[in-house]
Amino acid sequence: MKKFIATLKIIAILLWSVPIVFFQSIVLLFHKGQHSYLIPQLWHKGVCLIIGLKVTVVGKPATNKQVIYVSNHLSYLDIPATGCFLRASFIAKDDIAGWPVIGFLATVQQTAFISRKSSKAKKVANALDVMIKDGKNLILFPEGTSSDGTDVLPFKSSLFSITQPKGLKPIAIQPFVIELLDVDGLRLTQKSRDIYAWYADMDFSPHIWEFMQTSGATVKLTFLDVITPTPNQNRKELCQIVENQISYGLNPS
Repeated sequence: MKKFIATLKIIAILLWSVPIVFFQSIVLLFHKGQHSYLIPQLWHKGVCLIIGLKVTVVGKPATNKQVIYVSNHLSYLDIPATGCFLRASFIAKDDIAGWPVIGFLATVQQTAFISRKSSKAKKVANALDVMIKDGKNLILFPEGTSSDGTDVLPFKSSLFSITQPKGLKPIAIQPFVIELLDVDGLRLTQKSRDIYAWYADMDFSPHIWEFMQTSGATVKLTFLDVITPTPNQNRKELCQIVENQISYGLNPS
């Protein structure tokens, strides 16, 4: 029965995605501003409903200025969880662009794909600069990978340089914490946590198949105070400040 339900969920996501992608593709032909995130936001909400992913929010996302949202990262499931509430482009590894279905969906979400290859560093920097100059909000997971969510991994500071664009005012940063509360209606153990969290050498297909067989999960997004960088703050200093705030937000003790 669980496998049958999981199959129905996958079919429902595919059926839900077809009209969303169609209309979003048309929207992007004429408009790529803030309103172009309305349809992806609707898609994320639909996916969360289908897979039983419930999201509680503490605090309030900043919407009155250009913002770079920064968070810890547990799983690909963080994408619909956060996409329900944030009108912004995710920053993701460029190999995701080649994933079947997901890569295309990420593209119409206006995801900023980045590469770790030094030969592509300038191209990546230019692409991000354009998005910043266009006034887009961005979502950054600076751990560089995902974890089981019990702790925050050390942040990589390189992309914090986009908060200080040349010739422009510093861009505000809003840290937020992603915390897993329960999976399949049960209290968290390492086993149940790993049904949601996707990290280390876990294979994608078996992982998502196992999650689809559950009733879902609950995550909490806690939005912290906005940080406005000063012109003399460097990326490493900003990175450490944000990492400390998110680490404390996840584990206050």
